[in-house]
Amino acid sequence: MFTFLAENAAPGFINPMLLTTVAIFLGVASISWLVINKINGSDQEPAESRLDRMKQAKRGIRNIEADEKARSKNEALTAALEKAANPIANSVSGNEEEMGKLREKLVNAGFRRESSPIVFKMIQLVCTGVGLFFGGVLGMLVDGMTQGLLIKLFGGMILGFGIPQLALGFLASKRKESIFLGLPDALDLMVVCVEAGLGMDQALRKVAEEMGKSHKNIGEEFNIANSQLQFGRPRSEVLQALGYRSGVDDLKQLASILIQADKFGSSVATALRVQSESMRTKRRQIAEEKAAKTAVKMIFPLVLFIFPGIFVVLVGPAAINMYRQMLAK
Repeated sequence: MFTFLAENAAPGFINPMLLTTVAIFLGVASISWLVINKINGSDQEPAESRLDRMKQAKRGIRNIEADEKARSKNEALTAALEKAANPIANSVSGNEEEMGKLREKLVNAGFRRESSPIVFKMIQLVCTGVGLFFGGVLGMLVDGMTQGLLIKLFGGMILGFGIPQLALGFLASKRKESIFLGLPDALDLMVVCVEAGLGMDQALRKVAEEMGKSHKNIGEEFNIANSQLQFGRPRSEVLQALGYRSGVDDLKQLASILIQADKFGSSVATALRVQSESMRTKRRQIAEEKAAKTAVKMIFPLVLFIFPGIFVVLVGPAAINMYRQMLAK
């Protein structure tokens, strides 16, 4: 390498080819070094500490100091957002119907604070201003002071206004899906608790404790319901609020079944078992539906990526021979 540098280096002049070669060599060497370190695991912590952490997770031991730091950071960020959203609180809280729908969607996504709609409106306003700014900059650079500038300004404003809505809808749908997929397991555990002699309140507490390890969203919702029961709120209102917060129709139906069973004194375990079996059947049907759609979804990658390669491999030699024969004539 040094011999090559010495031969190609001229006094007072740097060869561009030499610089390109050195840059490529250094880039390849750096990438190779990073990949090797990543593969051999030298950048990871020792195996003993990882095993200790896994043992602590199985025993339910958590790092209280780390949890407190994370909670304090979240609280500080939330307080800063609420403080920034205070100036627009009066202007955006006029339409109660719209704010009610927004609050329900935020609760379904896991944002339950009273100031969440105001903070969301503030974020939406900021994103709209950012989209308007970038649309104006792009329009000035591309079109100048023409009609295209107005189109890009309008497009940037719409894009900035719609991105928070799309993000909120995505978060709400993912949370609903996780609750729906884990709800049969929670119902089975509740059936075991009820048949073992526990009451509804104790069963909710046990389910919240156990499901928090595997299905965090369900454990969180059941934990909130258990806290409301401990504060003296009526059980029917707690169950209705549980279905409202989750936004899952099956959980709303479960809440109605539990309210009726508690009202008429019927067997809660039987109602829970029937509902769990129904939800498992529905979950299996959804999986079968997705499996049936796989063949249709595979058509596009097959046509775009696999068939052209197969066509080249099969037809390529014949096309080359035909080309050579035509040249020979």
